[in-house]
Amino acid sequence: MSTLTDLTLAQARDKLKSREISSRELTEAHIVAMEDARDLNAFITETPEHALTMADAADARIKDEQNGDKIGPIEGIPVAIKDLYCTEGVQTTAASHILEGFKPQYESTVTANMWKAGGVMLGKTNLDEFAMGSSNETSYFGNVISPWRRTDDNAGQIVPGGSSGGSASAVAARIAIAATGTDTGGSIRQPASFVGIVGMKPTYGRCSRWGIVAFASSLDQPGPMTRTVRDSAILLQAMAGHDPKDSTSVNQPLPDFEAALTGDIKGLKIGIPREYRMDGMASEIDDLWKQGVKWLEDAGATCVEISLPHTKYALPAYYIVAPAEASSNLARYDGVRYGLRVDGDSLEEMYEATRGEGFGDEVQRRVLIGTYVLSAGYYDAYYLKAQKVRTRIAEDFRNAFEQVDAILTPTAPSAAFAAGEKGDDPIAMYLNDIFTVPASMAGLPGISVPAGLSADGLPLGLQVLGNAFDEETVFRVGSVLEQAAAFDARPAKWWGDKS
Repeated sequence: MSTLTDLTLAQARDKLKSREISSRELTEAHIVAMEDARDLNAFITETPEHALTMADAADARIKDEQNGDKIGPIEGIPVAIKDLYCTEGVQTTAASHILEGFKPQYESTVTANMWKAGGVMLGKTNLDEFAMGSSNETSYFGNVISPWRRTDDNAGQIVPGGSSGGSASAVAARIAIAATGTDTGGSIRQPASFVGIVGMKPTYGRCSRWGIVAFASSLDQPGPMTRTVRDSAILLQAMAGHDPKDSTSVNQPLPDFEAALTGDIKGLKIGIPREYRMDGMASEIDDLWKQGVKWLEDAGATCVEISLPHTKYALPAYYIVAPAEASSNLARYDGVRYGLRVDGDSLEEMYEATRGEGFGDEVQRRVLIGTYVLSAGYYDAYYLKAQKVRTRIAEDFRNAFEQVDAILTPTAPSAAFAAGEKGDDPIAMYLNDIFTVPASMAGLPGISVPAGLSADGLPLGLQVLGNAFDEETVFRVGSVLEQAAAFDARPAKWWGDKS
């Protein structure tokens, strides 16, 4: 018999509505699991008392049948929130020493939408500092550990991917039904692939960025991390919507994402970009991609080869644009208004000491890169050219979507790697985002669906990309892929109480 923590979001929703279980029971089960899984370091801040208060309120709304129309789409569902989202009265750190102890007096729009929809907050999950990383090893609060182990190395720590590694580990380890992440260059999709869950990056502008600590403002996008495609559609429904406080939020009707899961993709054309077949790519990644093509063709879709000619420039352009925006966004952390302050003999010394102690190595590296490419004499040579490349990448996708309805690619070039394996080689670490960055540069929606296991017994994902604001087709294709793959592997529990 399965436990309450094994329920998917959709299953839990239905059981709560029928009052077969209560939100308090469901939340208590996840609080126990969360406490038992501290070995994973998935959470920076746990909020069990707050969660139980929210659960009791949800139970009261569900019990009051006269208020049935007020029951939200995730009423009573315990979720985890990436510690990049500002939560009123609850510490929000962005996994950085410079924001340690900061308690916002306001709520991010996305989390406010979720609480209005009935969600219950278990706590704030760990991440790469300021969302800068691909392995969740740059957090000031220590690295997150994946619940997975290689079949030949039960003792070795595996990274959960980044930057949303805490959310990914929490969902994969069954200590949260679902979680929020943010995706700048793949920070939802890549960790989802590494831990065998579903990660969805919506179209840029679909979810409000207001109240989310900024990394790269033209790229950051909130999204759901869940165990099924249906759960992803349900959670995105609760997160998304126009927000006048965010100038990049798009004002257009919100479709019913769950209704898009028809299971029928007959007649759809799926693009297979030739540029994603890269030299040195692991054969198991290529084999899984070919299998994904077969699954979609067996379901009635037509797969055709397409070209995205500027793909090879996406990663270098991204690592100019994103650090440039980061250097501007992080200038606000000066020790004057909030967060860490390290005193000095002058204002300039205080700035230097505060930022030197408050920012970790990866954040300092990206701030320096970003400041350099924006400096006089280099702006035109680097930043302006990168923006022109970005325009070309977006044009490639626009041309492709005149021919196809969706695009299928691998999510990541490999399975998850060992903790510490790539920490000394920033370039090798950045290459983890090679399949996810192009869609981010173009602002397009994408979903990673778990589709198989590596030779080492670690999860591998396939990625479905869609046209702007066509998350419905992405969910539709992703759902068929999920059904065909029938991925039901889960990590063997090694953490917590061994008794």
